[in-house]
Amino acid sequence: MQQGTNWELIKNGMFKENTLFRMAISLCPAIAVTASMKNGILMGVAVLFVQVMVNMTVSSIRQFINPRIRLPIYMIVIAGWVSVIDMTMAAYAREAYKQIGLYIQLIVAFASILAKAESFASKNKIVPSMMDGVGMGLGFLLAMIVISFFRELLGKGTLLGLDIAGGKPLLIMVLPAGGFFAFGLLMGFFNWIDIRFFGGKGAGGAGGH
Repeated sequence: MQQGTNWELIKNGMFKENTLFRMAISLCPAIAVTASMKNGILMGVAVLFVQVMVNMTVSSIRQFINPRIRLPIYMIVIAGWVSVIDMTMAAYAREAYKQIGLYIQLIVAFASILAKAESFASKNKIVPSMMDGVGMGLGFLLAMIVISFFRELLGKGTLLGLDIAGGKPLLIMVLPAGGFFAFGLLMGFFNWIDIRFFGGKGAGGAGGH
């Protein structure tokens, strides 16, 4: 069932099936934490960890999962790994966790993670599943870095807390409305590049939370 080489799986997850810019899902938690680049990076790393570990776990036990109860099993696996990263961040990144802890817990409901467990990891061996998870996780992390870079720089005049512009040029950019505005512009830009230079078809459709 593997679709291409390991490198192709990674590139596919990062670009063609990018969770935010292409599939447009898991937007609300992403918008909520990207007013700060540090928080955006930490959220991206958390999703990367969960995506990879869920794919590997589901792949390793796929032959023992009864098809009738596969979705509850996937959710238990996802919840288990989210609990691991949640407790780790609570212990070692306390200040950031105070701001984004709720959204770390919401990773359980990320449609992209459950979808990959169902459509790929449950049908492939561990290494391809891991590479698929790495690609999807890196794609989410990349999108979080890009969005938070522009939101923090334009909204606060800082990057990673360091004063760059000496003020708050566009305060609205750190508000929820500004987050969706920035996301919409960036999504349009990257899809234009895909259509113009790579023959793509733009975003695959709207998504949910």
